[in-house]
Amino acid sequence: MRLVMTEPVEKMERPYARRWWALLVLCLSLLIIVMANTALTVAAPDMTKDLGLSSADLQWVIDGYTVPYAALMLLLGAIGDKYSRRGALVLGLLVFGGGAVFGYLADSAATVIAARAVMGVGAALIMPATLSLLAATFPRAERAKAITLWTATAGLAIAAGPVVAGALLRNHGWSSTFLINVPIAAVALVAAFVLVPPSKAGHHDRIDYVGGLLSVLWTGALVYMIIQGPHFGWGAKAVTAAVIAGAGLIAFVLWELRHPRPILDVRRFAHRRFAGSNLAVALFFLAVFGAFYFLTQHLQFVLGYDALQTGVRMLPLAGAVFVGSALTGWLTPRTGMKWTVSAGMVLGTVALALLTRVDAGSTYGDFLAPLIILGLAIGLALSPCTDAIMGAFPESELGVGGAVNDTSLELGGSLGIAILGSLLATSYGNHLGDATAGSKLPPSALDTARDSVGAGYAVAQGIADKAHQVAAQAAHASSPQQAAQLKQQAGELAAGARQMADAVGSSFSDAVAHTSLVGAVVLGVGTVLVALLLPRRAGAEAAEVKETEKEPADTSAR
Repeated sequence: MRLVMTEPVEKMERPYARRWWALLVLCLSLLIIVMANTALTVAAPDMTKDLGLSSADLQWVIDGYTVPYAALMLLLGAIGDKYSRRGALVLGLLVFGGGAVFGYLADSAATVIAARAVMGVGAALIMPATLSLLAATFPRAERAKAITLWTATAGLAIAAGPVVAGALLRNHGWSSTFLINVPIAAVALVAAFVLVPPSKAGHHDRIDYVGGLLSVLWTGALVYMIIQGPHFGWGAKAVTAAVIAGAGLIAFVLWELRHPRPILDVRRFAHRRFAGSNLAVALFFLAVFGAFYFLTQHLQFVLGYDALQTGVRMLPLAGAVFVGSALTGWLTPRTGMKWTVSAGMVLGTVALALLTRVDAGSTYGDFLAPLIILGLAIGLALSPCTDAIMGAFPESELGVGGAVNDTSLELGGSLGIAILGSLLATSYGNHLGDATAGSKLPPSALDTARDSVGAGYAVAQGIADKAHQVAAQAAHASSPQQAAQLKQQAGELAAGARQMADAVGSSFSDAVAHTSLVGAVVLGVGTVLVALLLPRRAGAEAAEVKETEKEPADTSAR
């Protein structure tokens, strides 16, 4: 039996009067964290051209944010619990905003990656603080509703990032997309002091820094491996990261099992409700981030929409998240989370299954139903899972609870982009190789085109440009015979450009269909596992939650 301090903590009987205004501040803080990634997806093509990024550079521009974000959340969540959750939020907003300004001023791949890493550290402070402050500020009777609005904000940010970034990119460079976050962070920073109550844990025990550092080691190594292996090959770096991740995880679990006050009591994963909720969050974001990764590329490259048009066409997903969130707020108390979460995951599987019908002739209309269904699925499933995860922690460990939820989210998203993104690239390259077999294009051009859909269209555009140059030479040819030869050559080049563009579009569409099938199978199997894990009713788990509530309460204003 674990000994805990029972220092009395004064607590107001009534809930904090301005808690809904405080929730607005927390949702604004969440908004910029999610938008930091979704805005970058539409700015990536311009950034690649301007900075001359290689595919490896671009991958690390995206994932330089993810590694510190995922690795640091658990330790920083525990520090926020002990010293000040609001302080962690404020510091995170300052670091995040500073990283965004740094990104705006960056002029090389290295400096952009560094700026994204700084923003990732800020996000690791902000994300668990938003959930822990939410749980500390709202009474349990209102907590599910507040978490539903928090989840809906994440859905809004998924679509808002590309819309705002796309609007900026029409008249400004890619660096302007970093500034999206700065005014929102500034408003949230000021409002946090006015509207968010101070909060920290009621106990004064020392933080388990050894456990915290082990969590940083294994989580950071795991995310690095997830990024490095599928995209850049399973060489020495990826294998070393895998070994460190495995050894670090074993050491972390053994240490936490023996520590009298662990940073994370890993025994909680033996509880079906807690384990099932974390698995559902990870699997859902594997599907969502993976689908978002290839959908935005298909809309931009294959269907030819610009950044703003792409963002606008992702808005139905955000709207559906709000509808799904409203439904789960009504359904979950009546049916139990097992059924709403399972229904959401089934809908997510259906959305991915519908994307298997994508082909070269698909239009935006073919993507509309999957986007809406996926948004409904997010709204239905995620807020009950987050509520269950947060409910498994005592008031003194709400920051750790938020970090566990967010780590599951981030690990799932990283896996989605890495695994489904790698599968997409491999499938696209194979289909393009088949589609261009027997063509007269030089092998070097074909190899370049197989690297990515953007590179494929760039090769096609290069051939078209060459055709225009040859046609211009024909107009000034010294003889009719030479003019005829040049015109014939220009015609062949133009036909080759069209053939290449058609092959790239059809190959990427086939790759989207193939990747969606794999994603649907993964999420479908995961749906069965989650349904088996989650108890039919929360009553069986309620005793566990009540047991944790015997620990010292936090010192937030209620």
